[in-house]
Amino acid sequence: MFNFMENEEQQKMIDEATEIMERYVFPNEKYMIPHRGLPAEILKPLQQIVKEKGIWAAHLPKEFGGMGNGFVSLGLLSEVIGQSPIGPYVFGSMAPDAGNGEILYHAATTEQKEKYLRPLANGDIRSCFGMTEPEVSGSDPRTLQGTAVMDGSEWVINAHKWFTTGAVGSAFCIAMVVTDPEAEPHCRTSLFIVETDNPGFEIVREVPVLGDHYPGGHCEVRFNECRISQENMLGKRGEGFKLAQLRLGPGRITHAMRWLGVARRSLNVMLHYSLNKKDGEKRLADSQTIQNFIADSEAEIQASRLLTLQAAWKMDQGFQARKEISIIKFYGAQVLNNVIDRAIQTLGTYGLTQNTPLEGLYREARAARIYDGADEVHRMVVAKQVLREFQKREVPHEPAAISK
Repeated sequence: MFNFMENEEQQKMIDEATEIMERYVFPNEKYMIPHRGLPAEILKPLQQIVKEKGIWAAHLPKEFGGMGNGFVSLGLLSEVIGQSPIGPYVFGSMAPDAGNGEILYHAATTEQKEKYLRPLANGDIRSCFGMTEPEVSGSDPRTLQGTAVMDGSEWVINAHKWFTTGAVGSAFCIAMVVTDPEAEPHCRTSLFIVETDNPGFEIVREVPVLGDHYPGGHCEVRFNECRISQENMLGKRGEGFKLAQLRLGPGRITHAMRWLGVARRSLNVMLHYSLNKKDGEKRLADSQTIQNFIADSEAEIQASRLLTLQAAWKMDQGFQARKEISIIKFYGAQVLNNVIDRAIQTLGTYGLTQNTPLEGLYREARAARIYDGADEVHRMVVAKQVLREFQKREVPHEPAAISK
């Protein structure tokens, strides 16, 4: 049986999150500092409210202060809190901390979990993830050039990374570097926990980018003869690519559902404006063009939402859902950009001002078609999977032609 209704527990979660968003999150957006987020004196009390409601860190299990309710519930909550750029921080589930938390939970030793995961999960510290390198393709981690070499009882890392989100102010970085250059491509890399006060860890600069919602910036960093203990390897040697995938599937569920929250908020701005703005004697809402904008936006939001929840449901059933995850990544990112663009077009020049949230949301949205895999990469993944599935059916001949 197909059931598209939220269960009682999920509906309670949605209602409580919605109330917090309306009472506490939206009113505090005006205090957000570009690339730094909310000041701690504002953020921490809001996070405490969320924790007391029991809807903190939905991506983590209960033993680490999270909700542990599965991917569908994670997606439903992400849709609500994603309406605001500060929502995921208030609810303890923002990248890159969320993805790093997932990797630590699945791969860290008991000692690593207590030292790094528990304070990260509680919101006491922040982290960053160092993978992308300027010299090679950011969409293919098999081509990474940064290395870690054993020297006695220590690993020595030399690497050049950039777009390391949140590096400024982070307590540690999870770095993905090559440890076995002669191994097959998917087994060349390993993950390491590098504390950012290590003398070999250098933040070169914050890379200026479109948008301003991420605390800690998007940074260029270098690992210069960076020495770390053997105990700082995360997981097993050669598992870097495999472990990095742990953060991407759940991360794309949260991304896609957050984008839906942003799209819904943008559509609501469009609806409110079109109902109240006159064009001569008529409202904008009476225009066929604006009605087309509304209809197309609603259809795309509904389609993307169902695709995303289906992918989340499959993951809850134990499926990897790689094809579904790639579909929602490129389709959801495009829907996000489409809806915000239509909303701005409806508002005209007013939509380009900071009197509505559209201007800031629009600048942030463009990156959605690039990070966590560019649209083109995910289309390729989907196409190859569809071709494999078709070939496995062993169709002996072309589909029969329609008789005339």
